[in-house]
Amino acid sequence: MAHPVSAFQAAYISIEVLIALVSVPGNILVIWAVKMNQALRDATFCFIVSLAVADVAVGALVIPLAIIINIGPQTEFYSCLMVACPVLILTESSILALLAIAVDRYLRVKIPVRYKSVVTPRRAAVAIACCWIVSFLVGLTPMFGWNNLNKMRRTQELNGSHTEFVIKCQFETVISMEYMVYFNFFVWVLPPLLLMLLIYLEVFNLIRKQLNKKVSSSSNDPQKYYGKELKIAKSLALVLFLFALSWLPLHVLNCITLFCPSCETPHILTYIAIFLTHGNSAMNPIVYAFRIKKFRTAFLQIWNQYFCCKTNKNASTTTDEPGN
Repeated sequence: MAHPVSAFQAAYISIEVLIALVSVPGNILVIWAVKMNQALRDATFCFIVSLAVADVAVGALVIPLAIIINIGPQTEFYSCLMVACPVLILTESSILALLAIAVDRYLRVKIPVRYKSVVTPRRAAVAIACCWIVSFLVGLTPMFGWNNLNKMRRTQELNGSHTEFVIKCQFETVISMEYMVYFNFFVWVLPPLLLMLLIYLEVFNLIRKQLNKKVSSSSNDPQKYYGKELKIAKSLALVLFLFALSWLPLHVLNCITLFCPSCETPHILTYIAIFLTHGNSAMNPIVYAFRIKKFRTAFLQIWNQYFCCKTNKNASTTTDEPGN
């Protein structure tokens, strides 16, 4: 990573703290809304909670660790590696949660009659657990040996240094760019994003076919069902688009670092890419509030009941109303 001047460092820390202060309360509100609202208890919203948990951890854990890495303290190699790995775990968890959401929306429109018997709460819980297990395995791979330790030892030996092996803790110092590009990006980021793109295209295609087919139907229930699914699918596709928009620039910079070692990336681009990745954790609650009616209603109920001291018990019944 580049060594920023003190003004850049101060600005960086201020922006990171601001992102954390937006991300953590916003995603806690998402989890709170699902917990208190029966209308938000289906599989899709369980996967959204998993995504929100990862986003809370980004604000509460990853951003403080990123600030530490930016400062670059002197530490042992594996201590620095432990500071760098959480962001890898949580990134993968977010991607797999988004993939689970996309598959869930596909099943809703592909097999609407059998959906509830196929996507049971137990299976959704197992899917979430599997997503987190895979995320830990992918994110902790550098701890298992795919890191820069041997390269740094060889450099130390060439320099004739026999002092205790202590490094300045920075992300690119300990994390291998081969791991970040070939394994993390080309295997666990890019293919899931492309798969989700195909899934959402198929979801929109199936919904539009059903809407066109049911236009002349005497019953408006199928029309209402698929119309609602279209609105929710658009909202969740927007979440996916924002995730890709936030994370791809940093991965592109990693590719440039690996494939063009002589190319110098402007410091400001690296900082912008990092802000985008962390800022993505603050975006999702805003999307839910503006795009999904059930969330908007639940957010307003929480605000009125717990922050404005309006304890009208009848308000809780409004959260179960049909709609988005």
